[in-house]
Amino acid sequence: MAFEGLQERLQGIFKKLKGQGKLTESNMDEMLKEIRIALLEADVNFKVVKQFVNNVKEKALGEKVMASLTPSQMVVKIVKDELVELFGKETAPLKFELSRPTVIMMVGLNGSGKTTTSGKLAKLLKKNGKNPLLVAADIYRPAAVEQLKTIAKQIDVPCFSMENTSAEKIATSALDYAKNNNFNVVILDTAGRLQIDEALMKELENISSLIDITETILIIDAMSGQDSVNVANAFHEKLNVTGLIMTKMDSDARGGAALSIKFLTGIPIKYVASGEKMDDIEIFHPDRMADRIIGMGDILTLVEQAQEKIDEKEAKKAVNKMMSGKFDLEDMLTQMEQVNRLGSISKILRFIPGMPKISAEDMDKAQVEMKKTKAIIQSMTPYERKHPEVLKASRKIRIAKGSAMQVSDVNNVLKKYEQSKELMKQMKGKMGNRAF
Repeated sequence: MAFEGLQERLQGIFKKLKGQGKLTESNMDEMLKEIRIALLEADVNFKVVKQFVNNVKEKALGEKVMASLTPSQMVVKIVKDELVELFGKETAPLKFELSRPTVIMMVGLNGSGKTTTSGKLAKLLKKNGKNPLLVAADIYRPAAVEQLKTIAKQIDVPCFSMENTSAEKIATSALDYAKNNNFNVVILDTAGRLQIDEALMKELENISSLIDITETILIIDAMSGQDSVNVANAFHEKLNVTGLIMTKMDSDARGGAALSIKFLTGIPIKYVASGEKMDDIEIFHPDRMADRIIGMGDILTLVEQAQEKIDEKEAKKAVNKMMSGKFDLEDMLTQMEQVNRLGSISKILRFIPGMPKISAEDMDKAQVEMKKTKAIIQSMTPYERKHPEVLKASRKIRIAKGSAMQVSDVNNVLKKYEQSKELMKQMKGKMGNRAF
């Protein structure tokens, strides 16, 4: 994910400080030098790095803070606070109109993920009670309209489009359509370009002059590096950009763009998007992102995602069955599917503080094992899932063939199941018969 390298470097710096009794000019200068290098290697703009390091040094030398915390605790706190400052302090929510449709104009360069992000945003807003309309206003890129229509169908959101006309006409007609059909959010997927040009900007300016735009959201690819600052400034100068969505945050991008852009442009990051699924978008919280970077995890976001994607009643029912000793393979399959809704194992672990880094190879193995387990359980009859004790040799051979696995794989699944049951018995012994 983005910031992974920076996270590792900062954690190494904090670890060194744990052995220091106090901060001195010597170890302070050494620490700041390492922080400066870590930020520059993460592709953070040099002006931002200079300001950041100066602020950390100034605050770290304050006697009030020095007296209340250990050197390591103090530096962690100061670095986190400065990261939050860079990100913009407060969460910047979208503005919504009360008496007319909210119009969100999505802008950006080709390849930034604008069309896909429009769909992700529409799905998120729909989930939050809005009635969005997607508008295909990109009349230049081949198949752009079809791509948005496909996404709209996938997320069950209407898509407005017109043939053989201008983007300005599409935008004004879409707004009329939204007013007449009770859509309270209009998301305009406008045309991108390989680079910023006057024709692109003029078209966007024309749309802004014809209809009241509530939010102009610039889509920035996290992998675009420091050039994203120039892109943001160019769009902001012409269009008064109100917010950013950073895409491809799950990539190996160094993350410097996200750390630099608010400080250098004044435009807040409103959402971050990662992954290819339409659910892979989240509100950007500066404090939570800072926690992730310094290795403190982000439990709040994980809990929020769990609440959205996991059926609470089903989860409680499963836990109570497990604690009562009535846990079967059907329940095991249900639990696996619930966890899968949260995303990949690596995605889940990055939210949890103190979790060790897992290699890509180990993560791949874990995903493969989960898929194998699911295939094996699904190859069983409902009766076999609820009564695993009947699974003798002949049944195991049939299940192995049905799932394209080996009998040894079936035995491994049953072994894991028995281990889970044994663990539940131990927990029950410690906690009694309390219901959840």
